[in-house]
Amino acid sequence: MCTSHDHPQGEAAQAGAGRRGFLRATALLGAAATAGLALPVAAEAATPGRWRPDPDGRRFTLAVMPDTQYLFDGPSIDKAPVEASLRYLLEHGKDENIVFLSHLGDLTQNGADAEFAAIGEAFELLDRRGVGYSVLAGNHDVRSSTDDQRGSTPYLETFGPQRFKDRATFGGASADGYNTFHLFRAAGREWMVLALNWRLSAQGYAWAEDVLARHPRTPVILTTHELVAEDDSLSAYGQRLWDRLIEDHDQIFLTLNGHYWPAARATRKNAAGNDVHLHLTNYQNRYFGGAAMIRLYRFDLDRDVIDVETVSPWILGRAAKGLNELERQEIELSGDADRFSVEIDFAERFAGFAPVPARPSRPASKVLIPGTVAYWRFDGHDDGAAVTGTVRDVSGRGNDLTLITVNGGSLTWSSDHHPDQPGHGSLEFQGYKSPLKGAYLRTVDGAPIDSATFRNGYTIEAFYRLPADWDPSHHAWSGIVSRTGTGGAAGKTADDPDEPLATLSLSNDREPQWAMRPINQEGIATNWGQETPLETWWHLAVVNDGTHTTLYVEGCPVVRNPREAAVGITSVGLPWLLGGYEYAGTIDQILHGRLGDVRVVERALPVSSFMNR
Repeated sequence: MCTSHDHPQGEAAQAGAGRRGFLRATALLGAAATAGLALPVAAEAATPGRWRPDPDGRRFTLAVMPDTQYLFDGPSIDKAPVEASLRYLLEHGKDENIVFLSHLGDLTQNGADAEFAAIGEAFELLDRRGVGYSVLAGNHDVRSSTDDQRGSTPYLETFGPQRFKDRATFGGASADGYNTFHLFRAAGREWMVLALNWRLSAQGYAWAEDVLARHPRTPVILTTHELVAEDDSLSAYGQRLWDRLIEDHDQIFLTLNGHYWPAARATRKNAAGNDVHLHLTNYQNRYFGGAAMIRLYRFDLDRDVIDVETVSPWILGRAAKGLNELERQEIELSGDADRFSVEIDFAERFAGFAPVPARPSRPASKVLIPGTVAYWRFDGHDDGAAVTGTVRDVSGRGNDLTLITVNGGSLTWSSDHHPDQPGHGSLEFQGYKSPLKGAYLRTVDGAPIDSATFRNGYTIEAFYRLPADWDPSHHAWSGIVSRTGTGGAAGKTADDPDEPLATLSLSNDREPQWAMRPINQEGIATNWGQETPLETWWHLAVVNDGTHTTLYVEGCPVVRNPREAAVGITSVGLPWLLGGYEYAGTIDQILHGRLGDVRVVERALPVSSFMNR
């Protein structure tokens, strides 16, 4: 960073380092490096081969290295900390799925040839493995009074476009060579790092806008040396960058900069009304000039979060030889500005420029796999229209459904559906417990499924969604799919003999439950799922392989699956219900919610064959 007037406040003493990083310290690089000494070559040799991040993994890591200038300052050059950080990336690249490294500028203190020669040599560790990375000029790397039209410099000679031209992640550079963009694949899509030089010229802004225009569906992480100055505050230059480039380009969702200290964050709404997360990362004021400390931005697109951690691989690597007092404080930073999580609904955040295409409807013929006993789907109807007459079993096996109303209740069609459901439609049930009211569906007289016992196994699948007004006092224990007839009627009196022979129901805590009487048991065998939130579509699957039964929620097995052998489903030849639940042979509860496609197959299916796959 610059002179002392560049940082708005001093750094408070850092709280004691977290233990998670310390415990993995001695495994980091093998032997530790001491100040001024290069790390053992063996550490690099332990991870041979080209860089191969997983382009489809839903978790990936972006590494960030801020100002390293004090390590490359005239006669006091020490590249060991930088090399330790780079070797950390090489060693942990696979298990962390590290896809890219961004340096935030001020690589050197004086921008001198010898300083750039030293740090350029350190980065050859990544060059030899083909690792994707970006650098950019800070005010100490070039003459701070100039913009990106300054011409040749030691920075440009060392880290100009010629260094990256054969890199798979290199997208291109501005004509002056100081601004670059880089593309990498992660989570099945393309991402961009837009690395902007110290002080954009008019030509620089035009180039950046052109890059964004040529990649209109690509989410962008903008890196530059100066932007955020302190918590919730941009510098004067940072404000210009926001006004001229960031605010009007919705693709830019995250910015990273160094220059000032201590670490800080800001969040701004862009012109599209979306949050842009702006992060300041810089540790040059800390022990050993920050010791080339790195930030790890761990993206998790399943959890919709970025978990951020800050570590010093160089100090971690020294742990085996014993740490001094300052090193113990710096080994891993655990303050709120250094370890935190950013929640981002990535699909929603990127919807304005890269909406996720809706999965198209799949014809019934694609869903009628061998062994299908019944398949009920509810698409092709007007929203809100009443269900009347017979609902056909599209499997052709004759397991049609007939409408049963209770106390004037109704059942209607809806176009709402699970995003991965084959049929783009559902039924809207409006059940109520007391007084009982609603409508449900029952298999027609003589339906073949009524007498089926499924001795060789079965898979029962259903999609459902509960509304915001779902109330356990009025709607709990309603059946999604159930078989009528009681345990007592089947001669099985263990447990409650008035319970139906099988029911896939929802508890008062919205837990899916498969409770049934197997042929080989007197009592009720029960599989329990976890609470499922309201206003969310869920896919359930009950799978029996002829011996054991497993309940799946969204293709994931639940924890409470009984180990006792369970063969088939007891039958007394009575109907199946959709949306209804009987107790003691009488309708007792009706579903309050939406029910999508339902399929019954007379064999165990693997998860890969479920309807939501």
